[in-house]
Parts: sequence; structure tokens; C-alpha cells
Amino acid sequence: MFALLAGLSVLAGQARADAWPQKPITFIVPFAAGGGTDAFARPLAAQLDTQLGKRVLIENRAGAGGTVGASAAAKAAPDGYTFFMGAAHHAIAPSLYPNLDYDIEKDFVAVALIARPPQVVVVNPDKVAAKTLAEFITYARANPGKLNYGSAGAGTTHHLAGELFKILTKTNIQHVPYRGAGPAMQDLIAGHVPVVFDGLGSSAAPIRAGQLRALAVAAPKRVAAFPDLPTAKEAGLANYEVSTWYGLFAPKNTPPEIVKQMVKELQKAMQTASIKEAWERNGSDVPDVTGSAFATMVSAEVVRWRKVVNEAGVKLD
Repeated sequence: MFALLAGLSVLAGQARADAWPQKPITFIVPFAAGGGTDAFARPLAAQLDTQLGKRVLIENRAGAGGTVGASAAAKAAPDGYTFFMGAAHHAIAPSLYPNLDYDIEKDFVAVALIARPPQVVVVNPDKVAAKTLAEFITYARANPGKLNYGSAGAGTTHHLAGELFKILTKTNIQHVPYRGAGPAMQDLIAGHVPVVFDGLGSSAAPIRAGQLRALAVAAPKRVAAFPDLPTAKEAGLANYEVSTWYGLFAPKNTPPEIVKQMVKELQKAMQTASIKEAWERNGSDVPDVTGSAFATMVSAEVVRWRKVVNEAGVKLD
């Protein structure tokens, strides 16, 4: 009898996966539209639209360094129709927000790593005369407390990239948090803040358009999409390496057969020419890290960023 029930359970699960999706799917993006998360979430959603034959909708829920959207996603019905586009910021949040009402490791199922573009130091060319990273550091040291840098929010990789930059360069630049990389980019382009330590996902287009000047990429090697952009080490700042990552999560208790089906669809989508081209434009590789391997990576990131937060003495503004 037990074997029969187990067999029926497997068949029921398979039937549920085969029938999925029967309605539109929502990706909760925890930052304002136009940011780095959007740069990867929207092309991916469009490709999945085609593959699944159902709409994949983007719902932007910004606030508190991405934790507002994460909280909403953690409480969503685990029916396979709501997923969460998390980021490296959510591995940082546990070290900075002691009263989070969700746990990125326990309240979500890690589905797949989506992208991992490096950070880049970008300035408004009308507000910052420096043409190189060395010139910018010299200017910042000569003008302590007079420069502001924007970020996607307190506790994000943009924020910690800025704090790490200050430590390594012994400069005093004031932090201005925004509700996502999109608004920070808008104010940078408008000249309301002179510099942002951004992910290439949201800064690539304005760099190409000449609206922003990129000084260095915080990566161990140059990015193929910007071959003339030096690494921070090449520009004279050793040990400045910061990258972000974006990944898809499902609320805890989402049926495992639906999660497996989503993994298959993601792997298929990531091999399409349109996705590969978009990822390259935004400075990212096309990762293939799913399921337990992605969960292990997230746990390691939580530990890594806790150490950085503690050593840098980062506090919420």
C-alpha cells in the first residue's frame, strides 16, 4: 500500500509539473525599475514568455535595500506562480538588518544563479573632471566630505563597494542611499550625485551613450564588453574587487517538481542567443549554477559579507 501511495504521489507531482503554468507567473524584483536587477530580469522574463506560452510579469517592490520585496516574496503563496529575483544585497542584509521578518536561506528555495556582473566606478563627466581612477582618488583625498556617492540602498553591494573604496583609498565620501540602482543612475546622470559604485547591469548603457564616465571595473580581469576599461588593480588600486549577482528564488514549500521545471526552462533560456548577447552587453557571463549548488553559494555569501560588514564597521544610514 505504501509503495502504491508513493507511486501515486510521484504521478500527481509529475502531472502538476506537466500542467504548469496555467496562468501568468510573477517575478518580484525588489528594486525600482531601471536598475541592475531589471537589466537581467526583464530580458529573461521575455524569453520565458516565449518558452512557456504564458506571461512572466515583473513586479517592482523597492525599499530598504531590497528587503521590502524579499519580505513580500517570502510570504507569497508557494504555488509556482511567484518567484523572487534576489541579489547579492540579500546576502548582505542579514548582517545589517537585525529584525528581518524573513530568512534568505530558510524561507526560500534557491532555484538558479542568473547573472554575476562586476561593479564599476562611474562618475558624471560634468561634475567630476577626473579622467582616471588615480585622478579621482587624488581629488577625493583633497576634498574630504565634499563628495557624495549614490547607491541602490543601504546594505546593497553598491553601498559596501563604496565603503570598501573609502577604506582602501583613505577617502571621505558621503553615502546617499536610493530606492534602487535605477533612481541612483538617474540622479548620477542628472548630476545630483557625482559618483556611484554600480553594477555593470545598470550602468553599461549610459556608459556607452557617453552620459557617464567609467573609471575602473572592480574585477580581476577586464570585461569583454568594455575592453578599454581597466581593472581597479590596473588603475592603481589593488584589492578592490566587488561583484554582484542575481538569482531566482521560490517561496519555501513551492512544489519541487515545479522548481525543477523552472530550472529546465531557465537553462534553456540562458542558452539562447538573445540572452547571451544581453548578458555580454551588461558585463556578465552566463552561469549554470542551480539548486543545491546555488543554495550553497548563497550561504557562503552570507558568511563572506558578514565578515566584510564587521571589518568595515558598516552601519545603516
